[in-house]
Amino acid sequence: TGAITSLQRQIEIKESELRRIRSESEMVQRQLRAREVQLQAASDKFCSLTEEQKQEEMMVENRSLQQVVKEQESQLAEQNKLISELQETISQLRAEVVTTRLHLLEQKKAQKEIQSQAEALQHKELQSRVALERISSEFERYRSKIIQATFSVEGSQDPPAELTDDEVLEAMQKIINERMEFQQRLKNKGSK
Repeated sequence: TGAITSLQRQIEIKESELRRIRSESEMVQRQLRAREVQLQAASDKFCSLTEEQKQEEMMVENRSLQQVVKEQESQLAEQNKLISELQETISQLRAEVVTTRLHLLEQKKAQKEIQSQAEALQHKELQSRVALERISSEFERYRSKIIQATFSVEGSQDPPAELTDDEVLEAMQKIINERMEFQQRLKNKGSK
């Protein structure tokens, strides 16, 4: 936005400069027309002089006017060159403004997309946390039931306050082994 404002300010300055130069150019053209009028007046004046005087005065006046005309034409050519340079600069600055605006629009679009993706990720993260809490809660309930079932067997000791997963597995394995041994003994005795 700052770049656009700066470019627009430059365009205004260049356009102001262009107006000033055009005004000066018009003034030079007016001066040229005035010189032409002077030239015509001098020409009329010469008509009333003798032929020799006419030629002499005409040559002096001519040289003077030609010098002025050359200078003004040169000045006009410089101003025309400056006008075309300024117009080119203004066109370039306008193109830069358009490019900068397009770039800003693209950045805003990309920013919106990134924001949308971030919101989607936050939503997914929230869903994942909720699912993780539910799974953790189910796991704790299941673990608690396993511990309860494992240590509620007759003859087993009460568990210590905190049990590790390995201790729970060890206790379950012990019960499974004892049952298998018991079934084996029963088979050996012939009972079902």
